[in-house]
Amino acid sequence: MSPTSLTSASRFYQRWLAASPERQSQVDELAQLSLARLDFAEFLAKETGAGLPLVRAMRRLRNLVVCGLIRRDLDGAADLDEVVTTMTRFADFAIQSHLAELDAEMRAAHGIPTGHDSGEEQQMMVLAMGKQGGGELNVSSDIDLIFVYPEDGDTVATEAGQRSLSNHEYFIRLGKKLIAALSEITEDGYTFRVDMALRPNGASGPLAASLGMVEQYLIVQGREWERYAWVKARAVSGRAQDIAALDAIVRPFCFRRYLDFGVIEAIRTMHAQIRAEVNRQERLHPDRSNNVKLGRGGIREIEFLAQVFQLIRGGRDAALRDRSTRATLRTVAEKGLLAPAIVEELLACYTFLRNLEHRLQYLDDAQTHTLPANEADRRVVAQMMGLPDTATLLARLDECRAFVAAQFDAMFADKSAGAEADIDPQSSNECADPDNREAIEARFAALGFDDAPGAAKRLIATWQAPRLQSLPEASRNRLVALVNTALPLIARCADEARAGNRHDTLGRLLDFLEAIARRSAYLSLLTEYPHTLERVIRMVHASGWAATFLSQHPILLDELLDDRIRNLVFDPQALAADLARQLDAAAGDTERQMDILREVHHAQLFHLLAQDLAGDLTVEKLADHLSALADTIVAATVQAVWQTVATRHREVPRFAVIAYGKLGGKELGYVSDLDVIFLFDDDDQDAPAQYAKLAQRFITWMTSHTSAGILFDIDIALRPDGASGMLVSSVAAFERYQASSAWVWEHQALTRARYCAGDADIGARFEQIREQVLRTPRPPDGPLKGEVLAMRQRMFDAKPNRSALFDLKQDPGGMIDIEFIVQFLVLQHAADYPALTGNIGNIALLKLCGELGLIDATLAGHVADAYRALRKLQHQLRLQGQDLARVDPALVSGHAAQVRALWTAIFGAGDGDAKAEARPAAA
Repeated sequence: MSPTSLTSASRFYQRWLAASPERQSQVDELAQLSLARLDFAEFLAKETGAGLPLVRAMRRLRNLVVCGLIRRDLDGAADLDEVVTTMTRFADFAIQSHLAELDAEMRAAHGIPTGHDSGEEQQMMVLAMGKQGGGELNVSSDIDLIFVYPEDGDTVATEAGQRSLSNHEYFIRLGKKLIAALSEITEDGYTFRVDMALRPNGASGPLAASLGMVEQYLIVQGREWERYAWVKARAVSGRAQDIAALDAIVRPFCFRRYLDFGVIEAIRTMHAQIRAEVNRQERLHPDRSNNVKLGRGGIREIEFLAQVFQLIRGGRDAALRDRSTRATLRTVAEKGLLAPAIVEELLACYTFLRNLEHRLQYLDDAQTHTLPANEADRRVVAQMMGLPDTATLLARLDECRAFVAAQFDAMFADKSAGAEADIDPQSSNECADPDNREAIEARFAALGFDDAPGAAKRLIATWQAPRLQSLPEASRNRLVALVNTALPLIARCADEARAGNRHDTLGRLLDFLEAIARRSAYLSLLTEYPHTLERVIRMVHASGWAATFLSQHPILLDELLDDRIRNLVFDPQALAADLARQLDAAAGDTERQMDILREVHHAQLFHLLAQDLAGDLTVEKLADHLSALADTIVAATVQAVWQTVATRHREVPRFAVIAYGKLGGKELGYVSDLDVIFLFDDDDQDAPAQYAKLAQRFITWMTSHTSAGILFDIDIALRPDGASGMLVSSVAAFERYQASSAWVWEHQALTRARYCAGDADIGARFEQIREQVLRTPRPPDGPLKGEVLAMRQRMFDAKPNRSALFDLKQDPGGMIDIEFIVQFLVLQHAADYPALTGNIGNIALLKLCGELGLIDATLAGHVADAYRALRKLQHQLRLQGQDLARVDPALVSGHAAQVRALWTAIFGAGDGDAKAEARPAAA
């Protein structure tokens, strides 16, 4: 069928052309234009200029626009985006034009509506909902509207004879006039049918509501389905400040601050109701089958697939708040929430279904979504779709709907049924009854628990916990189902790992479930995604620390949804860019920015933890990543905090954070403090005070407990003059201090210090000072050795180990001995061997000292191996939640002996007891 014959297949198009000969030239003119950018006002002016009232002129323009779209679409000149964008823009234009005229008439008759409290002029906000709100309106669609005005009050007369109205009555009358202007059928048809059913309280509610009424309604009465509707709400009229106020009300109603996985069940329920009604209609009217909008695998299911991600995550990710289904799906793919290939196919299906929907409507300009009953019309629709016959159309439709339905089911099918299929209902009920101890013990015994009575006692304690006793029945039932699903998984995990015991894992999991029990969204997540529950069990089985961390930050459950968590590559640059975008989006909201920093840090930490527990990271590589993560967080925090200093004297601070200790040596652990100092290089008279304020706020942002937890504890004891010194130092003052006043232990600390974040020029200057200090000549018979020994002794005395276990860090032959050995070698020999000043880590420095002949190379290798082994042991103990890293001495006796041998070779026998007084370093 040729393009000309395709347009002739539209009976509406032909009727409209036949009514007036000049219309053909008008359509021909439009056919050459991209209608998505059409100047409607120009075309409207031609009609009103001919003396037509606005109501008639707008209807004539509407018919012209629709026929222009039919022509361009069926000619292949317009795509879906042009069609829906044009209709959305025209709907907005029609509303705005009629509202302006009608409001002027109302004001002439009744005066200016004025707020009672503000005393300001009031304007009505017309909210476009549904597809108009999302910028994806059909060619023959209703428009769903809601009318809102800012505040109650009365009209204020501007001339004699005006009759005052309350604002409420004024805007209700204005709304009625607007509906009539748009939807009343005249000789020219109508502009848009208007549906007001989405307003607060629906048909029983007032036609127009104040902001206060909307807020009260959404907080007290707003229902789950209304969240989906209000996601697309878009104001097409009103003052900017009023629209912003409305947005501040609507956003928290639609988007939860937490990850709201409860919406899956809610959408599942709503979809079931829609499907039941469609099925009922199809039974009553078999000719109305194949509903491309509401039918199985139809447009609505694609919209739900997009919206579920918006409602789950939109409160935490502003990128997911777009009103467009197509834009949201693309964002979902970009964020890895659905595979890009799946999203591309969903978008292709969406385009096919929407194009088909439009062609159904092109026939008679009717709001229909079902294939025609007669074969002739079906064949015409197929040809409009570029397909040869009805059979091909139906095959393509079935293929598309099958794909959409499969994706919908993958997201919304009830997962709990499958998870509970293997559980005996009798044993499930018995295990949920705390009074039936014998049955619970029998269940644990059958699962291979060595201490079945103890396991039963632990589970009963959970059921009897006050916070679980007060749970709503739905949450309690869900929790019971999760526990019953988890028990065999715990047994299987223990069998596969051949390490750890079932009882420990059970206790950790129950502690975790008790921690999240009152947050139904988390219970929903574990129910909707059973593989996540299994991953939780494997994680808490492997690490007591991981179990505690997950209990403290259950929002991280979301990270376990992603099958790629073990393969995610840590990218500090990409992370910094993403963090900057999120912080910029929350500019001015300090609390939210602090939470963003914590959420991002915890999520990245969790990724690394998952990879660590899977054995994918060495201790050294993990420490590198954790240190780089801390650097990124510190840099972002400095930048964000500086923007909160209202009295800042420059936009970019000349300020740097210098890292010492574990962060400085890139040996950071999961819960390490950050040892830092602050330097600035700025001659402005206000600089010291401004940078002190920046440093103080930086510490507050890092250490404060918010709803998202804490970032890091900060230790600033290594700053010049310690606790009695200034919080921030100029670079020049720091240089003078290091040259003339610093103690030897401060120079020891300098061996593993580095620039962390902030001004890079200050960082480079610090590195110069550091190298200069470390390369200061120190005579072999000077005081260095005695002072290093004295400091080591003081550290040993400060934390005595009175147990029979070996302290991996503090005891002779442990990690601190190795660190002191390296620090001494650097300070003693860097003047002759500058390579020793490199911040390359203890293991590499030991190897370098061996190669330079400063110590026995073989012994250096053994001690490096010892340091690696001790760090790994310490890390394993930390993962099990042990604060003190102590082990059976026999486990590390060989390593400790190598360390003591090198200690003796350097410091001599008995020198470990030196008590020489530490004193300031020589200038």
